[in-house]
Amino acid sequence: MEYIAVLLPSVVVGLIFWFAMKSIFNADKSERQAEARAQAEAEGKAQESDTVREDGHSGGPNK
Repeated sequence: MEYIAVLLPSVVVGLIFWFAMKSIFNADKSERQAEARAQAEAEGKAQESDTVREDGHSGGPNK
């Protein structure tokens, strides 16, 4: 029983640290996915605006 009393605080602190790190990594992963979606959406809009218009001119920066 002494061994449990000695090891229990370290195990509890280790579990708290593990859960904290897991939540941080999950939040980072979610943020990276959201950033990738936003960037892909922005690139899609940029490609959309660069397509050729009906009058033959591009919709790019040299309108």
